[in-house]
Amino acid sequence: TGATIYSPERDINDRRRLELVVELGQAIAEGRLTVDYQPQIDSHRRTLTSVEALVRWTSRRYGVVGPDEFVPLAECSGLIGQLTEFVLMRAASDVAALHRAGYEIGVAVNLSTRNLLDGELGATVENVLQTSGLPASALTLEITEGTLMREPERNAVILATLRDRGVRVSIDDFGTGYSSLAYLKHLPAQELKIDRAFIKGLEHDSGDRAIVAAVVGLAHDLGLEVVAEGVESASLLEVVTELGCDLVQGYHLGRPMPIETIRSLLAARA
Repeated sequence: TGATIYSPERDINDRRRLELVVELGQAIAEGRLTVDYQPQIDSHRRTLTSVEALVRWTSRRYGVVGPDEFVPLAECSGLIGQLTEFVLMRAASDVAALHRAGYEIGVAVNLSTRNLLDGELGATVENVLQTSGLPASALTLEITEGTLMREPERNAVILATLRDRGVRVSIDDFGTGYSSLAYLKHLPAQELKIDRAFIKGLEHDSGDRAIVAAVVGLAHDLGLEVVAEGVESASLLEVVTELGCDLVQGYHLGRPMPIETIRSLLAARA
């Protein structure tokens, strides 16, 4: 917009934001964040087969801070690499402990745009797997469609490297990035996650139903598993199952919960 006069009202770097950045770095270093897990259920067998790791943070000064606020702070302040490594290590360690107890489920961890720019990402993932003892095939890395489409050729190479290490790759929020379907067949992914915006309208919007049915058919033809997120009712669960989604997650099936609760659910199922 050219030159302008400074105005405090337009400055996003207010006192709270700056203090949160400082404390977030300390919290990551001291391990004061927690990770909850949302169940992912096999739509046909109705069994818990994997979980999505979701990081949580309670600031000593400001109380609960949502990930929609502190994750962007981590990205713009250079902390995202440390944050991602923390979540990866905690999630891998928690699920590896479940494996040792006889519950062999998978875990999904989200990556940000800046993680894909990190030349050490592959080494970080390798270190996490070796340290935790989690099999590479049990770890899924979720990358949003929008992130992938920013530099599809470059990102495809990075993801291929991760896949070659045995890690699974999931395309998250599919349907919101306006990507060319031509790229889909070239991306080294094993899973496609349909954005909740399409899922929530399935029961009353024939357009959403047609889109989801088409995406499921295309994904299956390409050898990809399909995850439906945002399933919040029994009737919606029946619809996504009927349309062929392989895995489902949402509040109807379970909110994010501590790993101890996941272990209890698995024990009850056993």
